[in-house]
Amino acid sequence: MVALMAPKPTDIACDPSCGTAGFLVATNEYLRGHHPEIFTDPVLRQHFNHKLFNGFDFDNTMLRIGSMNMLLHGVENPNIRYKDSLAEEHAGDEEQYTLVLANPPFAGSLDYENCAKGLQQMVKTKKTELLFLALFLRLLKPGGRAAVIVPDGVLFGSSNAHKALREMLVEKQKLDAIISMPSGVFRPYAGVSTAILIFTKTNSGGTDNVWFYDMDADGYSLDDKRTPLLPEEKLGPDAKLSEKEHAKNNLPDILERWNHLKKKSTRKHTDQSFMVPKADIAANGYDLSINRYKEVVYAEVKYDPPRKILKELAELEREIEAGMKELEEMLR
Repeated sequence: MVALMAPKPTDIACDPSCGTAGFLVATNEYLRGHHPEIFTDPVLRQHFNHKLFNGFDFDNTMLRIGSMNMLLHGVENPNIRYKDSLAEEHAGDEEQYTLVLANPPFAGSLDYENCAKGLQQMVKTKKTELLFLALFLRLLKPGGRAAVIVPDGVLFGSSNAHKALREMLVEKQKLDAIISMPSGVFRPYAGVSTAILIFTKTNSGGTDNVWFYDMDADGYSLDDKRTPLLPEEKLGPDAKLSEKEHAKNNLPDILERWNHLKKKSTRKHTDQSFMVPKADIAANGYDLSINRYKEVVYAEVKYDPPRKILKELAELEREIEAGMKELEEMLR
């Protein structure tokens, strides 16, 4: 997800449910690898160490681990602080960030009185996965980008809140991509089906086509053991894979196709990835489930005529009967 977003040294990144700060650490490593000028430019170095990395959580243990994690990865003063991102008493930080990366908690609910009023004005719901999406939109500056993990229910849920939020992303913001992930990617901790939602905050629309990718594999088995299916150098989004190895790790293909989206694509809806025009999404009630648009081609299977099948069955029965008689003779 960090590679898809390609953070810049001037970004201000935020994870409002940061946990151990994994997204921020990965952003740090990406910047160190792709933008070494950070450490030779005094202005960029000051920004990197004091303003670029921001994370919130309401678990004090996670905050201590996250802060230490960032320090051990060479960030002098990360902004890792206590905050219940959805609560009214901690409202604020509107339009402060240019990049949001997050994997917020799913399947929770909040009482209306405990939730920030600004979020309720955007989408009237108690579901935390929807409230976090509204929060991401509030946190981003216009032009800011987000790559966030959502449960599949967000993409096709039928409640008014689900539909309103999806319509908002398509019509008022710029929805860039939906990457559908297999249900085993979070095992052994959770088996829920999820997707990566990528969008840009514009407040003025801008969605023309939405890129869908149906991810089958990430380089690991999809059971509770999550065993590597390829050597270590073949894992991750930067690996160089053969066509056969691609079937075990889709990540390099996702990154490659994402980086070349502006090229004219002739891929069909039967392929692993394809573009869907905004008009088609609107016509489907803003349903963002990949199954709504992916076309499945079934191979034609030809069967022998029934008479031929019956004849073959009769011959098999004769062979079985002859074999039974031979066994009886041997046992006498």
